[in-house]
Amino acid sequence: VQLQASGGGLVQAGGSLRLSCAASGLTFSTYIIAWFRQVTGKEREFVSAITRSGVTTYYADSAKGRFTISRDNAKNTATLQMNSLKPEDTAVYYCAAKVKGSLYSQPSYPYWGQGTLVTVSS
Repeated sequence: VQLQASGGGLVQAGGSLRLSCAASGLTFSTYIIAWFRQVTGKEREFVSAITRSGVTTYYADSAKGRFTISRDNAKNTATLQMNSLKPEDTAVYYCAAKVKGSLYSQPSYPYWGQGTLVTVSS
């Protein structure tokens, strides 16, 4: 199983970025996909998650109204569209996959991407 996160970069505050998570080696449509982020020196935190069908999505309060998670099961890809970015969104963003269980529990995710760095300048 491999998850490949991409799309990070440097953007000014108020700008947008689109992160992608490409999956291989698993039946993508049977996995919940989530995004977490980690600021250097801080614990990794939940950002967003999407159910297998894509019908239901979940967001951290910090992401609500600005970020949109989606998935394309035919392409084995999940996306996190991030708008109105703020300097405090600067972090390494990770995608993760699991079959079931609590969306917010990081240890319960067996598969993780390598992370992609998002830097938002003020």
